[in-house]
Amino acid sequence: RTESFFPLKLTGLRTKKKKMILLEVQNRIIAEALQGRIPSEDGTIDPINMTLADFDEALYHVSNPDPSDPSKILISLNVKFYYELKDFGVDEFMKSMYGDMITTAESGYDVSLLVDLNNLGSDPMNTISKVASLRRNAFGAAFTHFFDLQKAGAVTDKASVLNYRDQETMYISVLKDRVTVVFSTRFSDADDVVIGKVFMQAFKDVRGKNPNAPQVLFSHKDPPQELEGTNALVGENVGHVTFVLFPRHFTGENVERTIDLIHTFRDYLHYHIKCSKAYLHQRMRARTAALLKILNRARPDSDVKEKKTVSGRTFRRVGK
Repeated sequence: RTESFFPLKLTGLRTKKKKMILLEVQNRIIAEALQGRIPSEDGTIDPINMTLADFDEALYHVSNPDPSDPSKILISLNVKFYYELKDFGVDEFMKSMYGDMITTAESGYDVSLLVDLNNLGSDPMNTISKVASLRRNAFGAAFTHFFDLQKAGAVTDKASVLNYRDQETMYISVLKDRVTVVFSTRFSDADDVVIGKVFMQAFKDVRGKNPNAPQVLFSHKDPPQELEGTNALVGENVGHVTFVLFPRHFTGENVERTIDLIHTFRDYLHYHIKCSKAYLHQRMRARTAALLKILNRARPDSDVKEKKTVSGRTFRRVGK
């Protein structure tokens, strides 16, 4: 059995200094499937044919285009907003990332990679990591486009709204000294709004301790002024999270880390909201069980009591 390609990121919960869980940007299933099929000494490779889902309603299909040659694996990705990414040069961006692995897209999918397990380059693990980040890199094309515009000083009054999920949008605009990103996300009930506000307050507190952190704003019902006149999502149960990114956040080595974190933010927020609700329900059930034990111990004794004499004979004493 091959060792897991990505270490579990739950260890922070067991340390003295607790940390929030960050979602993986790579698809673990694809990474482990490829790693487990790296040709061994006997040269045997198991065939593969599977369909799997990822964040933001993405869908993968992993298969062997030629069943007689399992060393060639076709990985196809479908994301509902891919056609919108074409305005940001996603095809050119993916070509620069994957080079000759880019092939004709499989029917029903937006982009496909043809991976040759016998030719993974000098660093197979790095190649597998790039392939498993296919969805991340498709999403990252939009951020890279706007970051490059800001660096070049190409300020434009026209902002872009990306419909990256059903009934959810992402707004991006470039200003002279910053890039503004606004996530408009729909909350299923009022409890999610309350817990979401707690998380947003934590982000604000971080900026107070670290001035270099991006500015984060949260509003519920009332959309930010930037969204006026756009087709961004607004409504009664809609929350708006604004990130103000300055050049220091997307220059040098910081750009990849920023894209990793911001493109998973929506899923990160809803994941932790659901975990918080599950934890609260668990504590409530535990507290209820403890109270029931106390109530059971407080029950009065029955009026009819059985007693035994020294000789072992049983009699009942009826209370008055």
